[in-house]
Amino acid sequence: MTKISFDIVGFDLDGTFLDTSGDLTACVNHALGLAGRPLLSVEQVKPMIGGGAKHMLTQGLDATGGCEPEELHRLYKLMLGYYEAHISVHTAPFPGAIKALDQLDALGVKSAIVTNKFESFARKLLSELGLIDRFATVIGGDTMGPGLSKPHRAPIDEMIRRCGGGRAAFVGDSIYDIMAAKNAGIANIAVSFGFLMQPIGELEADAVIDGYDELIPTLSRLG
Repeated sequence: MTKISFDIVGFDLDGTFLDTSGDLTACVNHALGLAGRPLLSVEQVKPMIGGGAKHMLTQGLDATGGCEPEELHRLYKLMLGYYEAHISVHTAPFPGAIKALDQLDALGVKSAIVTNKFESFARKLLSELGLIDRFATVIGGDTMGPGLSKPHRAPIDEMIRRCGGGRAAFVGDSIYDIMAAKNAGIANIAVSFGFLMQPIGELEADAVIDGYDELIPTLSRLG
């Protein structure tokens, strides 16, 4: 097997390791329906994912007419309740993601999740999919405290600390992911199949992969 020089590989969750677009679209549409708004397609919602649940809902409401702060707060709480109850209905790992974990395990590399999703939701989702034990740690958007989610470097630094230190790389699909890795001074890889908010070239990642079969060779080249 190809050798790599990394001790830790972190993954974003939504749009990177898991295709959560169906369930996230359903929860946004639940809130929009309660507000009497037109519903959005999965393709419309995908670019709204990555900055956390409130950011996603705000963008959905903006796309359908805007919203007053009080109404946003009400709908946000209702959306979170719906999502928690329907968190894994349509969600699954992207093709090749589990095999990539197996390959990293065989190389003695620790895998981790760093997401802007609430930590409790990330853990619930991974648990329902039977994947929680595949990761050395799970860090959410609220784990480090207000203002310390990606693109801040704090969750990446915490990932490295929890994994015992060493050389790390991070895999993601958004500017939040790539900037967090850059801010922490570690190697970064963008996935072209995620919920891209902008052309992938604009992320200026160290490398881009089109599928998980390319992950280990790419890590080898970056090493």
